[in-house]
Amino acid sequence: MKNGLSGSKPRADQNEPNRLERHTAAEWGELAASLCRARGAQLTPLRRDVLELLWVNERPMGAYELLDVLEQRNHRSISPPTVYRALEFLISQRLVSKIESRNTYVPCAHPERPHDCLFFICNSCGTSFESEDQHIEDLLTDIAGGLGYRVTRRVIEVEGTCVRCLSSELA
Repeated sequence: MKNGLSGSKPRADQNEPNRLERHTAAEWGELAASLCRARGAQLTPLRRDVLELLWVNERPMGAYELLDVLEQRNHRSISPPTVYRALEFLISQRLVSKIESRNTYVPCAHPERPHDCLFFICNSCGTSFESEDQHIEDLLTDIAGGLGYRVTRRVIEVEGTCVRCLSSELA
């Protein structure tokens, strides 16, 4: 997805509060299960539950917040390492991304392909928007190459105020 830099134009869905709502949790679940099968990985019921919670939530969630909801939903105790292992698996399968500055997690908007993400995080409501921009990826690759640096992971987070919160501030 373009973010408006380097002459690219933002897509219409970029300003939606949660672009993942265009599909049901069941549809996303089938996509995730299909991707895991194709990658030789197993999407267990707990992993699927964690992913579903992230899909239906409208903001990034922390591991302990996920833990609380899972325990209420399943009427049983779940240990924190179990949730962290599920999150690590989902990240390794490119189904979930971590918002490092907030120590929270969001579903990946494009789990079918590897890509670097830009996260725009609203300081008012906590919502995050995922964006892709090949120009920024290329720029970072060029800079790293010029430094003789091998990049193993990129985390780009931009904090500000989303259009929804800006609109409510003006109202």
